[in-house]
Amino acid sequence: MHLTWSARRRVARLLGRSAGGARDQRGITTAEYAVGTAAGAGLAGLAYQLLTGGLGNQMLTSMFEHVLGLIGIG
Repeated sequence: MHLTWSARRRVARLLGRSAGGARDQRGITTAEYAVGTAAGAGLAGLAYQLLTGGLGNQMLTSMFEHVLGLIGIG
């Protein structure tokens, strides 16, 4: 059976594929953005916890004092 190009496109659209035979992957990009956003939010939360805790405060204080010592103020 021979289908015209437009008929193949309609059938492919109904099956969720492109006319060339490959699956439609438009949703994959959205999933990748969702995973990237979740990972970024997790890292931001981890950085917030580290910097607002005792370790982060001590680290920032020592870095600040070191920079002041380098420029000759502290």
